[in-house]
Amino acid sequence: MEPYPVINPLECKGCERCILACKGKVLFMSDKINERGYHYVEYKGSGCKGCGNCYYTCPEPHAIEVHIPLKKRRN
Repeated sequence: MEPYPVINPLECKGCERCILACKGKVLFMSDKINERGYHYVEYKGSGCKGCGNCYYTCPEPHAIEVHIPLKKRRN
C-alpha cells in the first residue's frame, strides 16, 4: 500500500495551499460544497508520495492528514 491523504471535507476551506504544495499533484478542488459553503479538496486516489507537504501547509488543524501504512514484515 502507498501513503494517502485523508481530507476532512467539513474542515477544509478550499484555500488550495495543499494543492500547490503537493509534489505528486494528486489533490484537486472538488465541485462539491461542504456544510460551511466551501469547495473542498479531494484526493485523486493514487500517487501520494507521503511527503506531508499538504499537511504542513494547511492552516486548518484538522482538515488534512497523511496516512503512511506500515510495511509488512517478511518472514
